Amino acid sequence: MRFSRMYIPTLKEDPTEAEVISHKLMLRAGMIRRLAAGIYAYLPLGLMAVRNVERIVREEMNRAGAQELLLPGVQPAELWQESGRWEQYGRELLRFTDRHQREFCLGPTHEEVITDLVRHEIRSYRQLPLNLYQIQTKFRDEIRPRFGLMRGREFIMKDGYSFDVDDRMAEKSYHVMFEAYDRIFKRCGLNFRAVEADSGAIGGSFSHEFVVLAKSGEDAIATCSGCSYAANLEKAERACPVSKAVNDELPAMEKVATPGCGSIEEVCAFLQLEPEMTIKSMVYESDRGLHLVVVNGARQVSETKLKALLGVPWIALAEEDGIAKAFGARAGSLGPVGAGVEVIADQEVGLMPPLVCGANKDGFHLRQVVYGRDFTADKIGDVVEVRAGDACPRCGAPMELVRGIEVGHIFKLGTKYSKALSATFLDQDGKEKLMVMGCYGIGIGRTVAAAIEQNHDEQGMMLPYALAPFKVALLCLDTKNEEVVAYCDQLYRQLQERGIETLYDDRNERPGIKFKDADLIGMPLRLTVGRKSYARGILEVKKRRSPESMEIPVQDLSQLWHVIEEMAADDQGISSL
Repeated sequence: MRFSRMYIPTLKEDPTEAEVISHKLMLRAGMIRRLAAGIYAYLPLGLMAVRNVERIVREEMNRAGAQELLLPGVQPAELWQESGRWEQYGRELLRFTDRHQREFCLGPTHEEVITDLVRHEIRSYRQLPLNLYQIQTKFRDEIRPRFGLMRGREFIMKDGYSFDVDDRMAEKSYHVMFEAYDRIFKRCGLNFRAVEADSGAIGGSFSHEFVVLAKSGEDAIATCSGCSYAANLEKAERACPVSKAVNDELPAMEKVATPGCGSIEEVCAFLQLEPEMTIKSMVYESDRGLHLVVVNGARQVSETKLKALLGVPWIALAEEDGIAKAFGARAGSLGPVGAGVEVIADQEVGLMPPLVCGANKDGFHLRQVVYGRDFTADKIGDVVEVRAGDACPRCGAPMELVRGIEVGHIFKLGTKYSKALSATFLDQDGKEKLMVMGCYGIGIGRTVAAAIEQNHDEQGMMLPYALAPFKVALLCLDTKNEEVVAYCDQLYRQLQERGIETLYDDRNERPGIKFKDADLIGMPLRLTVGRKSYARGILEVKKRRSPESMEIPVQDLSQLWHVIEEMAADDQGISSL
């Protein structure tokens, strides 16, 4: 494509609305434009990058045996009410009524719709397994849309669903999709990890996130230094030794005055202790009532783990009035000794030496508190976020925390939706059974944004070859020189004949502007032809990621074709297909 004919409204300065680098660069490079909060138009360059991701996704989904379809974006309330998610999903679900006063929503996901489709068509085990996917626009009414395509309200997503006869076959389908996702993100040229994750509102027994590693990532990930274990912070576990027996010779518990101390920091300063020598006590409520959660004072409660341990649909920090009524003390003075409510203890608490905790009386704390002697828990388990240096639950090696951006998520759903919507089939014995489902999603636009977060410099984007809208930038630096223009036109035709996507900058602009735009857009290879270099018989060739350029003869392009072939070979698609 000739630059002079293409719609690329680049910007010289970073837009004030943009916070993260991908948002800034996509706006500056003319890839997207904001229509409303969290809603963006994809301009030609942005859409080309998105289509490149879609192409890779389609090839790998089809290769894995999945079949593409397209489901409606507008969904009737009845299906969501049948699954129980009409109220559960919350305010992110954009609800509306049509002219007949029937309720609908804009689809944030399609579990209900696909299950409804399949339950009316699949009757026999002979029709299973079945794997269907789509690439479609979704809408989630985020309370704080931000970061451009990273967390928008309207977004392009690939979502797929598998249907199997039993758990064993469902796990096989899950593994096939896991491998397909691994190939997809390798082909996209991304540095990523597959991490164990919580299933969240989608539900299911287990799941994995595919996370692009980037310093700007929203998500914290625990990775092991000694094995392949990785999990997001909500799900990550750590090894914990067996509880120690209580020593009868330990000093007796005593109450001490701690005036004005309402936090771990204040208590530690007053008693001259480290946070590790204290118990943090927090009150949560659920549909079962109040729970006092006790953890090491240096730790943070993982609400995801706590909810899973309790087996409740929701949890929330208790209100101050409820705490005062139940304990007769404020939140900063609470402890597990004589608590009078259900006590949930992190597994580490039973291993700690004598500790300090609240006395359930304002202005007082207890010292020399020992688990098993002075208090016990109604339930004990892993309810805290891991920290750097914690032991890996698989091999015991120390773990580290890194930042990442979730671009894909796969779930083993089990029978959550097939049971709710009565999606059944007849097995070999003629018995009716529930289909076992899996769910597999990829954020298409988010993948492009994550690739930019991982691949950029001060000048602009450095998109991987597979995702770049154009593979080559051809810069004609002297549009008034007929020989230079004629050579550039000829080279452009040769690139097109070889199927190499090329952006031919034929504009009547200064060389500096052309160089800046080429670097901003970030095409993998730049070819430069100027009056002086052409007179020397030289074509300048520069890889976007390299500080050095090379010179090749204008009449012998064999070296150029070799360079392009090498760069294309780095696209994992060549070796995997």
